[in-house]
Amino acid sequence: MADLNTRISDFLWKNLNEKHVTGKKDPFWESLCNTGTELWLDTGDMEEAEANWSAEMSALTTNNTLLNNEIQKGIYDVFISESKSVVRDLPQEERVNEIAFILNARHGLRLASKFGGYVSVELHTDTAHDIKAILNYGKRFHEICPEQFIVKVPYSAEGLIGARLLKDSGVRVNLTLGFSARENVLVTRMTRPDYLNVFLGRIGSYMIDNKLGDGSGAGERTVVATQNWVTGLSAENPWQTKLIAASLRSYQQLEMLAGTDVFTMPPKVASSGHKVLSGNFTSKMHENYEVSIFNPDEKSGIEKFWQVDEKVLNLASRLAEKVPATGQELIHIAQDAGCVDMFPFLTKEEKIYIACDGKIPVHSRWEQKIREEKIAPDTLLTLAGLASFTNDQKMLDQRIRDIIG
Repeated sequence: MADLNTRISDFLWKNLNEKHVTGKKDPFWESLCNTGTELWLDTGDMEEAEANWSAEMSALTTNNTLLNNEIQKGIYDVFISESKSVVRDLPQEERVNEIAFILNARHGLRLASKFGGYVSVELHTDTAHDIKAILNYGKRFHEICPEQFIVKVPYSAEGLIGARLLKDSGVRVNLTLGFSARENVLVTRMTRPDYLNVFLGRIGSYMIDNKLGDGSGAGERTVVATQNWVTGLSAENPWQTKLIAASLRSYQQLEMLAGTDVFTMPPKVASSGHKVLSGNFTSKMHENYEVSIFNPDEKSGIEKFWQVDEKVLNLASRLAEKVPATGQELIHIAQDAGCVDMFPFLTKEEKIYIACDGKIPVHSRWEQKIREEKIAPDTLLTLAGLASFTNDQKMLDQRIRDIIG
């Protein structure tokens, strides 16, 4: 394995000659940074990133979807073909996984070299429920670019454990696919990552698509609640965890969520905000955004995005005291603590629903289980997010197969 890692590292760094981009200072972005917010661009597209990069921006983040978008353009087809010789001794499917890793690392290195900031690189979705694989690939990402790579690990029972082990071994970790304050309380206490996330846009979309409300305020309220929890918990620890308001959907959120630890901004949001907003930013971390719920008496579970109850706090304390050895052990502990809806049992049919419904689950399929607190909307969005990434990863893997034969 050491010989393979050396061959891969040499191949990754070969002919890496990106022209460095020096961002210019911009009072607009400086004002936002002064509220305490780090600015990351949410794209894998080099040209988009360069058009929006400024001196105040510190990182870029990619994911399985964004990387797949770049791969499907064909710009790495020759690189994929050349990589065959690097992984020549491996069985076919292992070769595919290794080349997918190589592509992610190479694109990350290009972004790191060109812009000089941190780059979040994401694990292959096949590792999501495999602690050993999370550790293997996470450490290898780190070894390739220890100063700039941040390893994204998905929220799952095994992901929480794997991320903690990576963090303990000195790897910068971004625990991704979080959607609620309560999920992130668990993450902060148990996993201790450098970064965690609220993917706020999908919270509003869940409400709108399922006719539960007009979507306004829900994602924003969740971010503010989560930020206050994460800030409070981090203050008690010798390490610091930062919240990412992930993949902003509208330029108005630049103002509404100013003061959040980190923004990941799609280039269109960054560009639109720069054109339209005044640039007079102040922290909004004490706002209590109103959420429009059409039928508040129904047990839709929407409030679980921003509320953290005593059961969750007790579970977080228990997991912080002793990290479980396996995902199944963690799930058993969560269920014993009365948090079944955070790590639910899914039938084969339910797993198919998750995979087929896309990023926004169909609420009506789950109403009964939500009422019985056997699952919750934040959990559904996390499961759906991982399933969506898995579909994009399959597309990327198939392109590799088609090229290497």
